[in-house]
Formats: sequence, C-alpha cells, structure tokens
Amino acid sequence: MAVPKKKTSKMKTRSRRASAWKLGAPARSTCPQCNATKVPHVVCQNCGWYGGRRAIEVE
Repeated sequence: MAVPKKKTSKMKTRSRRASAWKLGAPARSTCPQCNATKVPHVVCQNCGWYGGRRAIEVE
C-alpha cells in the first residue's frame, strides 16, 4: 500500500476541507403584486404583500 513521503500540513488539510463550505447565491423570486425581486416565502419588503394579502404596512 502507498505511504505518503511527507506529512500534510494543517493549513493544506484545512484549506482542502474549507472548499466544501462555499455558499451559493440565495434563491430569488418575484413578488406577484409589485414584481420586485424578493426572497421566497418571505414578506415583500417593497409592498408588504405575502400569500395574497397585505401582511405589513410599508411606507
């Protein structure tokens, strides 16, 4: 069986493992009321609508 010639440094090991933790861009959807871009399943910050009704008052 193959044996490594040199010990792998902590930095090399940790940087290799850290590459799997990269985050992608968050999902986006459009508000059916005002057509603004918003996060899915969250009240629209532009008009205050969610689920076909006005959830919050936005000025």
